[in-house]
Amino acid sequence: MEINAPTPGITSQAACAAVQAAVAHAERNGWKINVAVVDRAGNLMSFLRMPGAFLHSIDIAIDKAYTSASFGFPTKQWMGLIGHDEGMKLGFSATPRLVVFGGGLPIKTGDDWVGGIGVSGASEAQDEECARAGLKAIGLE
Repeated sequence: MEINAPTPGITSQAACAAVQAAVAHAERNGWKINVAVVDRAGNLMSFLRMPGAFLHSIDIAIDKAYTSASFGFPTKQWMGLIGHDEGMKLGFSATPRLVVFGGGLPIKTGDDWVGGIGVSGASEAQDEECARAGLKAIGLE
């Protein structure tokens, strides 16, 4: 029985490169964002806040990353999964740190995921575009 099985993870260098690339993409487009990368366990690995980005978006960006890392799929997919089930909508909306709109993406390696990236401060589509730029900078997506 193996007790100390290796766990895939994201390096601090990759996490920093991803948030820097997301911010660079936002700067080129005139958007002000907050961006976070978390590991598979939801621990914050890297974070950047652009000057002038919404303060409340700090927590939203972190929670988008956390949600994607928790489930392994984009935050935007949540509403499609919930559908018209009112009980699920109420239950999920009361769940702390769960974000059910776009801007959070899992950081995948092969068929597994090792973390999440979350962006908040622009529109939902622009947030996701910045997150994708972050993933592209580290050779993913």
